[in-house]
Amino acid sequence: MSAFFNVILIGIGILFIVVLFRSFRFVPQNTAYVVERFGKYNRTMDAGFNVLFPVIDKVAHKPTLKEQALDVPSQAAITKDNISLVVDGVLYLKVIDPYKSSYGVENYRYAVTQLAQTTMRSEIGKIELDKTFEERENLNINIVAAINEAAGPWGVQVLRYEIKDIEPPRSVLEAMERQMKAERDKRAAILESEGERQAAINVAEGDKQAKVLAAEADKAQQILKAEGEAQAIIAVADAKARALEVVGNVAISEQGQKAIQLELAGKAIAAKEAIAKKSSVVLLPDNQTSASNLVAEAMTIINTLNKKTGDGG
Repeated sequence: MSAFFNVILIGIGILFIVVLFRSFRFVPQNTAYVVERFGKYNRTMDAGFNVLFPVIDKVAHKPTLKEQALDVPSQAAITKDNISLVVDGVLYLKVIDPYKSSYGVENYRYAVTQLAQTTMRSEIGKIELDKTFEERENLNINIVAAINEAAGPWGVQVLRYEIKDIEPPRSVLEAMERQMKAERDKRAAILESEGERQAAINVAEGDKQAKVLAAEADKAQQILKAEGEAQAIIAVADAKARALEVVGNVAISEQGQKAIQLELAGKAIAAKEAIAKKSSVVLLPDNQTSASNLVAEAMTIINTLNKKTGDGG
């Protein structure tokens, strides 16, 4: 009897240890444990050490609080201009309320994925085909806003949505390729014409600058030539002025007067010779011995010759 009692005590001891061990729970980081008591929500245990009452308490759900990436399967969508597209994407969400994510919806991942698909179809139906590629960022933002508005009771928050691929029909792709090729050819032609235009402008500008430089060089040459001629005239005038000044200074002296008289006498003799050549009769005064008379006579003869020469001309 004693041995049986000892076995019972040992069994009770082991059961107590097991129950005590199961009462201690260590919740991992970024994880929440949703506890039910008698099948009804009781509390949410956060990360760290927690105590659980055995038998009456049970961990019903263990939602993760980490950011999750969900694949949104490919689906058909129709644009505003009635073009059928095949679109897929990826969704990033996070549980912000473990209670709502556990009891607000059966499977929040599936629910959010379905909501993302319907929202994406709705948003694509609001825009035309050409805009789907240009406004992909706006599409992502609008889809996130629409999902968060509907998924609030589920205790999850969509952080971002990314469209991975947009596949239009083959005929549309070929038309788009032709359009892109035509656009590239157009840009190439514009660039080529712009290059030719710029080259022509550069050539014309070069010719203009060359002509301007040539004109400036010719102008400078003419200015230098004129300045040289002016300086030469000034130099000749200065030389004549100095010569006349010297002659004048000499002429007022006695020796100068004699030299002048001698010069005039020589001219008178030459004039008489010229008259003798043109006429057979020459009258000479008697008082030829006077120097003044000789000078006066020479002047008279010279003036006569000059006058006859002017008349003959």
